[in-house]
Amino acid sequence: MAQRSYERRQPEKTVLYRVLAEGLETFLCHVHADPSRSLPRFVERELRAFLDCGLLCRGFARVACAACQKEILVAFSCKGRGFCPSCGARRMAANAAHLVDSVIPEVPVRQWVLSLPFDIRFRLAYDPKLLGKVRKIFLRALMTWIKRRVKQEHCVEGKGGAVTFVQRFDSALRLAPHFHVCALDGVFVKTSEDQAFFYEVPAPSDAEVAQLNATIAKRVLRLFRKLGLDASHADLDLEHDALVPIAAAAVQGRQALGPSAGKAASRLGRDPNTEILSRRCTRYLGFSLHANVRLSSCARERLEKLLRYAARPAIATERLSLAPDGRVIYKFKRRWKDGSSAVALEPLAFIERLAALIPRPRHPLLTYHGVLAPASKLRSLIAPLQLVEADSPCQETRVANKSEPEKVRAASAERRPRQRRTKYYSWAELIQRVFLHYVLLCPECEGERRIISFIIDPIVIRKILVHLGLPTEPPPRAGPRAPPGMFSEYGI
Repeated sequence: MAQRSYERRQPEKTVLYRVLAEGLETFLCHVHADPSRSLPRFVERELRAFLDCGLLCRGFARVACAACQKEILVAFSCKGRGFCPSCGARRMAANAAHLVDSVIPEVPVRQWVLSLPFDIRFRLAYDPKLLGKVRKIFLRALMTWIKRRVKQEHCVEGKGGAVTFVQRFDSALRLAPHFHVCALDGVFVKTSEDQAFFYEVPAPSDAEVAQLNATIAKRVLRLFRKLGLDASHADLDLEHDALVPIAAAAVQGRQALGPSAGKAASRLGRDPNTEILSRRCTRYLGFSLHANVRLSSCARERLEKLLRYAARPAIATERLSLAPDGRVIYKFKRRWKDGSSAVALEPLAFIERLAALIPRPRHPLLTYHGVLAPASKLRSLIAPLQLVEADSPCQETRVANKSEPEKVRAASAERRPRQRRTKYYSWAELIQRVFLHYVLLCPECEGERRIISFIIDPIVIRKILVHLGLPTEPPPRAGPRAPPGMFSEYGI
């Protein structure tokens, strides 16, 4: 396969950038129209940072080929956690690569997806600590069920493991927190100091998935009653936090600000007579549990793709478009059961959705459980180990499990470091894993490219961009347009 050349991304040419550049100040003007409310600083900071993500005029790295001396420029990113497609894609690829290479052993894995009722989604999206308690209930019920079924089948007691991704969005960009759990389809049993055997769990039946879903639902609702919480959200600071009405409207798929406040977004191609059913998927009191995706121990590439799907960013820029009337069209990856294929949003409503999807800082969206947790005593025995040969650049992943020969297990134990460190994946390595081409290999002379400097001085940035004939200023941004009636008291 021919080597592909590196092409710098140009976010300023995307629909997402255009809508934000033209409507961000108007959105902030609508939010600040009520002086008693204020938007959290982390939301406004991330919205503004996206408009500088990927622009060379904000700084870049110089990458040069050691042989032919030709250079390319790589712009800095905003490192946003909410909706930035580029930063989200990098985090997605890095997390999936780390989990496959260093965390999840070569055993079967099943994905469990738990969706939550509409009347508690806003509360869980607004309160990350409460969301963590619900996640704990889900994982405890799931791990208990796996251990019980393995004990019934193999008469052994072991420990399971899982990694959980919190997704805050659905395919219509509504605020819909739910869990994607990639759990080991069985348990590990420690037999000696350096050995741990894996026992698979039988595939769950539809009735077992339904029973597990009902157990989770009852425990979550019991937690809400114990804490005195209900759907009215009377205890929240509804008067001063401007993000509250925006997030509540995003849960319901409605618009919170502007002349169309309270109006639901239009869905295109909807057919109420269409319904799609799937196996191992059940609903109970608004809770939906799906468990029909399972990967074998040798499907490592498929596992990495599944992990990327669970850790994916909220927005796929290739599915965004603008309608002739100015509305933002976001196409679904798959048709809904009612036939809907896309959602149409006013630009202001679209920016509202972006603001609602930004998670609060210092609350992780990826957590580890059971034998995959960093503090687990079994993790050092079961986690894949990177064995690098001195005369070969390739790496081989090995894991101590039931099917591995005794000599390999012993070698793995001898060469395993006492303290495992998280591998840092460079942007070039991630692009190679996802797109199967190495961007640091010069396509003309096949020499190796290296990062030679980071340019952050505005004067130097301007000189280099002028010399290359590239824009030295960011794209123009539209000013704020006042909300209707804001100046009515002055007769305007």
